[in-house]
Amino acid sequence: MSEGGTSEGGASEGGASEGAAADRDPGLQPERTRLAWRRTTLSGTVSAVLAVKTALHGGPSPAALIACALCCALWLGFLYLAHRRIHTLTSSDTPPSLTPRTAATAALCTVAMAVCGAALVF
Repeated sequence: MSEGGTSEGGASEGGASEGAAADRDPGLQPERTRLAWRRTTLSGTVSAVLAVKTALHGGPSPAALIACALCCALWLGFLYLAHRRIHTLTSSDTPPSLTPRTAATAALCTVAMAVCGAALVF
């Protein structure tokens, strides 16, 4: 009897996983990814605005202005990459994977903005 119960349980479990796969909405993952890109862009915007505020507070120095300009340029680069990725996710039913070049560029912009921010604070 336990063998029959096991085979029935295995069949129902397999049917449940197939049913769950059929119920999965493939549009949810791209939507979450678009929202994540937007949140990250918003965080970068806040960082760039704070960098400008810090650089101009108490009289701007040439080094602070250079760091601020670099931070803003990096933010614009990241904004461009994020906008392209959001557009790609929106325009197709099955969006392509993120290319390694785009991922590396986005990571480089983020790390460089963090370094510029640290330079402005110290």
